[in-house]
Amino acid sequence: MSVVEQVDGGRKVTGWHVLAIFVGAFGVIIGVNIYMAVQAVSTFPGLETKNSYVASQQFDDDLARQRALGWRIEPQILGTQLSLMITDAGGQPVEVAEIGGILGRATHVLDDQEPVFNRSMTGAYVAEVGALDYGKWEMRLTAVAADGTGFRKLIEIYVPQN
Repeated sequence: MSVVEQVDGGRKVTGWHVLAIFVGAFGVIIGVNIYMAVQAVSTFPGLETKNSYVASQQFDDDLARQRALGWRIEPQILGTQLSLMITDAGGQPVEVAEIGGILGRATHVLDDQEPVFNRSMTGAYVAEVGALDYGKWEMRLTAVAADGTGFRKLIEIYVPQN
């Protein structure tokens, strides 16, 4: 038996053919890996804080002040509107000095939006967010109490499939 085998009735498979098959296969594997890595990095939301050490030094104090407010937040999707009912420890609606944040998905920033909230007659804060696709959404809420206390909370919102 010779080193060069005959395949398909006379066609020869040489070392160059085998090399081309290996290079092609590994080229596809490496190409897919590079594509996936670029997609992962380009859709990553990025930094949460500029200096984690400084943020950690203030975390306990900020958390204690935030907990002292006693706020509870109940999110609700009403058609194309996001409603946030913020109540105090006694269950009464809270009037905040400032409110904002980012509504988006946990996995990418493509759907992120910054809702503009207005206080409704019921005391809830309502913003137009458009028709949200079904699944898990996150509202990274930031607010300031009337006394100047900062408030931050990650609120998970689930939109059912229609």
